[in-house]
Amino acid sequence: MSVSLDTRYLKDFVSPHEIEAMQQQVDAAHEQLHSGKGLGNDFLGWLKLPAEYDKKEFERIKNAASRIQKDSDVFVVIGIGGSYLGARAAIEFLKSPLYNTKRKNTPDIYFAGNSISSTALSELLELCEGRRVSINVISKSGTTTEPALAFRIFREYLERTVGAEEAKNRIYVTTDKARGTLKGLADREGYETFVIPDNVGGRFSVLTAVGLLPIAVAGCDIDALMTGAARAMSELSNSNLDKNDCYLYAAIRNIMYRKGRAVELMVSYEPSYAMMSEWWKQLYGESEGKDGKGLFPASVVFSTDLHSLGQFVQDGSNIIFETVVLIDKPQKEIMIKEDPENVDGLNFLAGKTMDYINKKAFEGTVLAHGDGGTPSLVIRLPAANESALGYLIYFFEKACAISGYMLGVNPFDQPGVEGYKRNMFALLGKPGYEDEKVGLEKRLGR
Repeated sequence: MSVSLDTRYLKDFVSPHEIEAMQQQVDAAHEQLHSGKGLGNDFLGWLKLPAEYDKKEFERIKNAASRIQKDSDVFVVIGIGGSYLGARAAIEFLKSPLYNTKRKNTPDIYFAGNSISSTALSELLELCEGRRVSINVISKSGTTTEPALAFRIFREYLERTVGAEEAKNRIYVTTDKARGTLKGLADREGYETFVIPDNVGGRFSVLTAVGLLPIAVAGCDIDALMTGAARAMSELSNSNLDKNDCYLYAAIRNIMYRKGRAVELMVSYEPSYAMMSEWWKQLYGESEGKDGKGLFPASVVFSTDLHSLGQFVQDGSNIIFETVVLIDKPQKEIMIKEDPENVDGLNFLAGKTMDYINKKAFEGTVLAHGDGGTPSLVIRLPAANESALGYLIYFFEKACAISGYMLGVNPFDQPGVEGYKRNMFALLGKPGYEDEKVGLEKRLGR
């Protein structure tokens, strides 16, 4: 497997018979998923996506990416939640969190429409001034408040700066294949469109056009990404816990939850993984956090956060277990040299690589946290490349589905997300929400 699960640091927290006892529940969850009879079965398109994706659209994505690379200095991706997290996570992981500051032959890529901050949007518009700009708006309906507002503003910006006709060549739309406000606008204006499949939910959509177009624009190899995901699809189809690390991960998460561990802390030792943790948090938080159930997904980057949250993980309340993502081979390496004066006292590290030291930091930390009562799982990747990432994305998506079914929830809906939207619309005075507005204003003391 390109991705493997290391459970050696669980021996004082989970016994073999506890894992063995989960096999029957894993088998049941596997059957629910693969038979298509489980909750949320209208959204299982991601399950076979790595093998059954639209090859013609895939080629259009690569062609559009090449065109954007040639005619744009800035590419603005407009979307929220699953409509941007996967793409941003992949770009930062494969290229760099400093992608926009590096010398390259691809455009700077910025993400908009994921907040309602006027300051953030204004600053992004300032960065676009005097530069060739293209945008990709991603929304199933086109009416989600945050991206709809950003698209309205950037569409006006393009039409004002390059003219309405040229703007049409610089606006790319990823939306429903046949219906919705955004689809209607795209058809009317002649924007190039890509499809969000009906049977793939937002948080599972990174391997569709939602994620693939921005990832390709950044110069990443999306063929290798899909190849890695296809290999995961093939290798992670056996429900036997002895042969499927993805299912083993799902089972252990449920064991931890039943033992009273309320928080799963994703740990990485590479800053480039930070946005992958953000993607993972939405995937699991939105899939499992319902019906009064679910682990709270949180994340840290070590060794950075050992100097802030390390104290709590080591000696705080025992509500946490850690899932550590380790990358065997770093993208770049630095060797420590001898200092003649040894001012910092670190000459004992001369001849060692930074990655070697980083791995020892992990080993020291995982042992210390275990001594303090915090168990750790370790997910290992061979390298930070497209193939391994495609495998990891599918690994997490499938583990999420299995884990959700074991928890007894629908892993593919998100009813709680609508609550804030209804209240916001009412307080903003949206037509049809007048009665709700009166009650909310009273609750706010107005």
